[in-house]
Amino acid sequence: MKLIIKLLLTALAVVILSKILPGVAVEGYGSAIIVAIVIALLRLIVKPILVLLTLPITIITFGLFLLIINAFIIMMADYFVGGFAVATIWWALLFSLLLSLFQSLLFSLIKED
Repeated sequence: MKLIIKLLLTALAVVILSKILPGVAVEGYGSAIIVAIVIALLRLIVKPILVLLTLPITIITFGLFLLIINAFIIMMADYFVGGFAVATIWWALLFSLLLSLFQSLLFSLIKED
């Protein structure tokens, strides 16, 4: 049940950010839910592989390269989801940072059992 609530809160954050950021567009709430699911799956499957492959550059940049990996995951979600569009990698980077911030704020509202 908590997973569904987190996905819905992520979809809400995606909708809010698409209204705020001019370089990001979501067609509707259904697309936002699909975007939340795709981002969660990409973070679960693709991100560990990318982190492992780019470990030397991540170490050299003191972890800042992880921001680029997150932006790349957002761009991949843009590719896979039809109703979601991100204009450039810079909008994806800003979207990724703000999405993480919104997720931490919204997830703090959920009671821990």
